[in-house]
Order: sequence, then structure tokens, then C-alpha cells
Amino acid sequence: MGQVDTSLFTPELVFFDVDASTSDEMFAALEPELKEKGYIKDTWLDAIKTREHNYPTGLECQAISVAIPHVEPENIAKPYIAVVRNQKPIAFAPMGGMVDHDVQAHLVLNLGLLAHDEDQVAVLQALMNVFMNDAACADILAQTTADDLLAALKKYIEESAE
Repeated sequence: MGQVDTSLFTPELVFFDVDASTSDEMFAALEPELKEKGYIKDTWLDAIKTREHNYPTGLECQAISVAIPHVEPENIAKPYIAVVRNQKPIAFAPMGGMVDHDVQAHLVLNLGLLAHDEDQVAVLQALMNVFMNDAACADILAQTTADDLLAALKKYIEESAE
């Protein structure tokens, strides 16, 4: 399995207190930020909405519910991982039909990866391991700055890889 490139987590891509009621609203709020910084192509917004509809990414864990939306590499200009903490949880359909109700995601990690499928699988698995750790989730959610949130997230990703 590939190693997670934690350099893709940057403070400029951490968004606190986003005010979105739906996943589509959250994607629409994220799109100009990602486009302005050169991370995505013009096709990104339609592609991520379509992909999320067809392949939902809501993940309900014991400590936190998250969503990990992503799109095909042809919609990405350069690799990134954006972290969104909305003002209130956003409903996402559950990944793989794992539960029979919408997942109220407190945290959204938007993966913009160009590399092979194995790398995406490695990132997804590492993130899922982190979100299964109650103490890690509490620590990550308690952070109030982009740098601190990313430091906590990277720490738990690295620990989960050991």
C-alpha cells in the first residue's frame, strides 16, 4: 500500500465555519477557493456533484461522521486535500450503503489526487483509521487554527501507518 503524502494538507485549504446546508452548497463554496489557488479545472464542480451522487462518501464512525468526496484526476490541476469544518453537520449519503440514513458529516475532506488508485486507497484507509479513533477525533475537532488542525490530523495519520 502507498504512503500518505501529508504535504498535500496545507493551511490555505482548511476552511472553518463554512455555512452550507447541503453537500452541493458546500462544493459550490469550495469551488472558487480551489479554482483561485489553481487546484482544480473548470469541470470540477459538476464532476464532484455527479460523483458524490453516484458514489456517496459519508462515513459514520462512533466518534465523528465525515465525508471524503473526490473526483477523477482529469478534473484536478494539481493534487490537494481540502479540509472543511462546516458550521453545522451536512447530510451526505452513506459510503457503500453502510447505514440506511444520511450521514451528518462534521468534517469533510475533499481529496484531489492525481496519482494511481492505490494512492487514493491508501489515503482513504489512513483517514478511516484516524476517524475510528475517538481520542484522535476529539483532538482534531478541538483545534481552532488551520495549522493546529493539520498538525493533529498529520500526527494521527502517521500513527495509523505504523
